[in-house]
Order: sequence, then C-alpha cells, then structure tokens
Amino acid sequence: MNDAALPRTPQPPVTAPPPIVEIGDGTTWTPVCRYDELTPGRGRTALVGDEQVALFRDESGALFALANHDPFSGAYVISRGITGSRDGVPVVTSPMYKQTFDLRTGACLDEGDTVDGAPAVLRTWQVRTVEDRPAGTRPRARTLAEWRPEDPGFWERTGARVARRNLVLSVVTEHIGFSVWSMWSVLVLFLGPGYGIDPAGKFTLTALPTALGALLRLPYAWAVTRFGGRNWTLASALLLLVPTLLILFVLEPGVSYTTLLLTACVAGVGGGNFASSMANINAFYPQRLKGRVLGINAGGGNLGVPAVQLVGLLVLATAGAGHPRLLPLIYLPLILGTALLAALRMDNLPAGRDDRPVLREIARDGHTWALSLLYIGTFGSFIGFGFAFGQVLQVQFHAQFDTPVKVAYLTFIGPLLGSLSRPLGGAWADRFGGARVTLVTFVAMGGCAALILVASQHHWLAGFFAGFVALFVLSGVGNGSTYRMIPAVHDARARAAIAGGADAPATRATAHRRATALIGLAGAIGALGGVLVNVAFRQSFLATGRGDGAYIAFLCFYGVCALTVGWVYLRRGPARV
Repeated sequence: MNDAALPRTPQPPVTAPPPIVEIGDGTTWTPVCRYDELTPGRGRTALVGDEQVALFRDESGALFALANHDPFSGAYVISRGITGSRDGVPVVTSPMYKQTFDLRTGACLDEGDTVDGAPAVLRTWQVRTVEDRPAGTRPRARTLAEWRPEDPGFWERTGARVARRNLVLSVVTEHIGFSVWSMWSVLVLFLGPGYGIDPAGKFTLTALPTALGALLRLPYAWAVTRFGGRNWTLASALLLLVPTLLILFVLEPGVSYTTLLLTACVAGVGGGNFASSMANINAFYPQRLKGRVLGINAGGGNLGVPAVQLVGLLVLATAGAGHPRLLPLIYLPLILGTALLAALRMDNLPAGRDDRPVLREIARDGHTWALSLLYIGTFGSFIGFGFAFGQVLQVQFHAQFDTPVKVAYLTFIGPLLGSLSRPLGGAWADRFGGARVTLVTFVAMGGCAALILVASQHHWLAGFFAGFVALFVLSGVGNGSTYRMIPAVHDARARAAIAGGADAPATRATAHRRATALIGLAGAIGALGGVLVNVAFRQSFLATGRGDGAYIAFLCFYGVCALTVGWVYLRRGPARV
C-alpha cells in the first residue's frame, strides 16, 4: 500500500513533561517526585539521606519542605498535617497536639519551646523544580508545564528568565503590528494629485484601519487564552502579511478610492496585536511588576508608529513620493523574521481556557466602562493623533509644509516621545498609584489642548507643534497609568474579598481572568478613540477649513476624564488603584 494513502493521525502539541521536585540539604539535591504528583493542600513524606522530610504544595503552587518530626509528640507526622493560612502566612497544623508551624521558616506559631525546653522549630529544606529534559534529547516544549509567578522561589529560579524572553519577543511582534497598523498615516502623504483624494478623504483612509484594529482587539485578547500566547503570536504575525501584500499590489495612481478604503481597512489586523500581546504578558508577570512590565510591552509596541514614519521619511527623502510601495516592501522580511522568532522561542502558558463568560461578568461592572473611558482619552489620543497629525500640519500650515517630506521630518517626534513615556506612566503608577498619575495627566492634557486651540487661532506654529508633542508625551504616560489601574482594581477587590473570608486561590484566579478580559475590552474601546479623533478632524476641516472645533472637543473630553478619575477612584474607589 502507498504510504501517501494512509490517513494521517493528528499530532498533539509538544508539551513539557512535568518537572521533577528536588530537595536540597545545602550540598546536594535529591529528586523525590514529579511536581504533578503533589496534591495542593496535602503533604507527602520524602527521604533525604537518613531524614524524613514533609513536602507540601500549597494552593498557589508554591513548594515547602520541613522536617517530618513533630517536636512535641516525637512522631513523624507533619506530612499528614492540615495546611492553611494564618494572617497571610502559609502554615501546617500537626495532627497530634495541633501546634501550627510556619511553612516558610518552620517556626511554631503557638509555643516558643517544647516541653524539654528546646526551640519549637522544624528544620526547613531547600526545594526546587527542574525540567525533565536532558539537553539535546527533545525539542523545546511549546507549552510550559507549570507557571507560578507569585511564588518568589519559582520566579527567581525560572520564572523571571522565561517571562523576560517572552516579553522581548512580544514587544518585537507588537512593534511590527503597530507599524503595519499605522502605515497609512505615512502612505497618505504619498497620495498626490494623481490619486484624486481631498483632505477629508485622507482622514477617512486613516480612520478605517483604526476602527478595524479596535474591533479586533477583543477577539485577539480572547484568542490568547483559547489558543496559547505563543501560538496566537505566531498566527497574528503571519496575518500582517495580508495588508502588506495588498498595499504592494494595489497602490498606484488611478486606483479607485473604494479599493484604497478596503486595503486600508485590512491594515487594522495590526491593531489587534496589542490586545493579545498585553493579555499574554499580563499572565507572565507577578502583580508587583505589572505596571512597569505592561508599560514596557505597550511602549515598545507603540514605537512601531514613529518607526514606520521614520521609514516613510527615508523613502520620501531618497526615492521620492512616487514610490510608496517601497514602504510595505521593507516590512515583508521583518514580518517573516518576527513570525519565525515567535515560533522558535515563545511559550504557551499551561491551562489556557475560554474566558468569554468573564466578558459578560465585566460588562456588568461599572469599573469596566470607567476605565475604558479613560483609555479612550489616553490611547485614543495617542493613536488618533499619530494617524492624523501629519495631515493636520499639511492642511492647516500648508505654507510651511508644502511637500510631504517636510511633514515627515516632524510627524514621528510626537509618537516617538509618547511611546517612550508609556513605561514611565506604568512605573509611576506602581509607585504613586495609577489614579493619581492619571488625574494629573488628564489635567495637563486639557492645558495642552487649550494651548493648541490658541495657537491654531493665531496661526502660531511653534505653540501648535509644542502643544501636540506635549499631548503625545502625556498620552503615553496616561496609557501606562490607566492600564496599570486595570489589574490593580481587580487585585484590590480580591484582597478585600479574601479578608472577608473568600477562598484565596479561587478569588485571585477570578481577579486575574477578569483583569485579562478587561485589558482586551478596554484596549478595543480605547482604540475607537483614534477613530473619533480622525472623525473630529474630518468634520472640523469640512465645516470650517480649520481644526478648532476638534480642539474644543478634545479639551472638553479631557475634562470629563479628569472628573471621572477624581470621582470614581480618588474619592471612593478601591485603595491604591
């Protein structure tokens, strides 16, 4: 029989074997069992040399190893004790006389000494997990066997290194996605008289990819939990080939405006990458690092906007406005290289799940809509101005910017500084609280909008440009601080529920799922702000030939956002949001 005729059996994804748990005595490590053989909340006895050791895995996945000998009864029974928590301290209670011991230090929390006067302290042992994969014998697993970022020991041994690798590759992929998404902010500068498109039509061309990118962010965030972070990063990277190839094929003088609209709309797939990247990296890092890390991840992705504008400037300055297809041609190998890196080096986290029911839960939560409103004001401003600013300069100050290359020399500056300021917003939010940083940001953004309005009325280019650059920087800070508020709100609620007696592991898991879902939803709604910015400019220029109506609208909206932060999060909201 021909082998080709045989039915092919689908191959399961490569998954790492469960790691091996080892106990150390300070000089050597003794393997005792596999990690998945330990039942959370129950102990197991292991023999290390001539000593019995009680090994525990708690509900969060952390491992502890103590002497199995009960100093009060003399029996080897600690492994049969009841585990739990006392004032946040993981403990085990002996089944004999019910003394309770700290799992981390072995100290008895009830009595300082035994009946014979000896210190009531159990010996503690080092414990770690190691991968069961001899070097060179198996391919690197695509799905991690365990992930416990809140466990300090695990984080120090394994977690930080793996998370850092995935963060770097996530930033690279998201960066290319942003470049493809915002490519039309540059391409419209190439569309001279041969294309027959007026300024209002160009604002429509930049609004459409913003809109599709916003709509795709919700399913993209869900796709991470459904298919795995590594798998979806690879798929979303390859999808960037579609809009890039379309631009190469259709962009030439004489092409119909409808064809350009459809081609521009497809570029929105690059905007969806942000939500999947943020949801993925949020799951990799512990709560204490989320503000800084989410800021770095998003800021690195946002840099794709000024990057494509700089590449566009290079093309304009060297080849001229008659060669717009060089821009997507440059990005084709970058997309393929990014996809290859994601395939080879990224990881899926274990136990992915479908979180669509969580979306229904957060949709009934007032914080969802408050945070989404704030993100419209911050990220909507960043991406909207990033797409529109070049056209605004060219239309409103045409005498100074009569050629596309003159505009391109300046348009990248605002998005560049706004991208670099985003990690600062996340770090400041970690330190001072996201609500405080966000409030100050919106007040300052309102002041910048007022400056831009005055500069526009007096045709003052320096003030106009300075006001927009400041808006970009502040929107970046606000992006970081607002996104830090998302996990902080749900973490504050989880802490309050646990203090009231709720089950800690289940409550924390629910908080994490809701925060991940809200990252996708707020990202989608916030990106729609970019559409509103372009629509506001389009209508203002159609009605008056100037952008003053749009600037007044921005000023009023920033005031609404500042009042929302003050009322919801600083007057009566969860502590330390």
